[in-house]
Parts: sequence; structure tokens; C-alpha cells
Amino acid sequence: MTSRAWVFGDDIDTDVLAPGLYMKGPIEVLATHCLEAVDPNFAAAVKLGDVVIGGENFGIGSSREQAVQVLQILGIRTLIAKSFAGIFYRNALNFGVTALTCAEAEKICAGDEITVDAPNGTITNLTKNETYSCDPLPEQLMEMVALGGMVPYLEQRLRKGI
Repeated sequence: MTSRAWVFGDDIDTDVLAPGLYMKGPIEVLATHCLEAVDPNFAAAVKLGDVVIGGENFGIGSSREQAVQVLQILGIRTLIAKSFAGIFYRNALNFGVTALTCAEAEKICAGDEITVDAPNGTITNLTKNETYSCDPLPEQLMEMVALGGMVPYLEQRLRKGI
């Protein structure tokens, strides 16, 4: 699937993704404020299947899982960054969002059309006709993400008696 890239810099924290001011309201309202401090048009313009590209420490800050959930609500299914904050990374996978570490993430520009092959660890930038390597996700994590996250994955394993 071809996706449009939304590019953000280093140290995008969970308060920018899920601003604390809106945490007491419904998650759908919180999602409308996602990343507004860096790109006021993001929440209104992002489309299902678009990909968020980050720099170093994407998702740094508090452990709020809403930071991943709002991205999901907005249609983001894949995150690519030079590095992720540890808890945010696990939250992404646990909620069924593919999170890939890519040392060459800075080569992707806003609006570039890309395809992502997570199991093989490649990102193809169709706009620039370039391919970048990323850390592939292990098969078990790919299965968990494909099922929608940790809870559906564990439910399936319980049903199978694993």
C-alpha cells in the first residue's frame, strides 16, 4: 500500500501527541488536537494509511497510551522514526500500530509517497526512487500487530490453547 509521509522532528513527546488539556474529554476529541502544537492542520488533513515519520526519541515523555490511540483514530497504522521512547514503542505495538526504527528516516520528506515492508525491514520512497533499511519486526510482533495488538493476540492464543 502506498502511503503519504507526515514528517516531524526529534523529541516529539506524548503531550504533543495527546495534549493534557484535552485528556478528560472523549478520545475522539483528544485526537483532533494530536500534534497541533507542531502542525495545526495535521489532525484535520491526515488520512487513513498515512505514515508518521519521526526523528530521535519519538514518543518521549509520559507513558500515556492515548498518544498511540489518537494516532490510530486518525488512521495512522505505521510509525517510522530514528528512535522511539521505550514505553511509547511498546504501546504502539500493543495497540497494533507498526513502529519501525530507521536510521535513514530523515531522508523522507513531508508528502513523499512511500511503501513499507515491515517484515523485511524496507521502506521504499516512491517520490525519490530510494529504498531505506529499517529494523524488521520479529514474526511474533508482526502477528500481534496484524491481529490488532496485544489483547487480540493473547485472546487468540488462549482460544488456541497456546
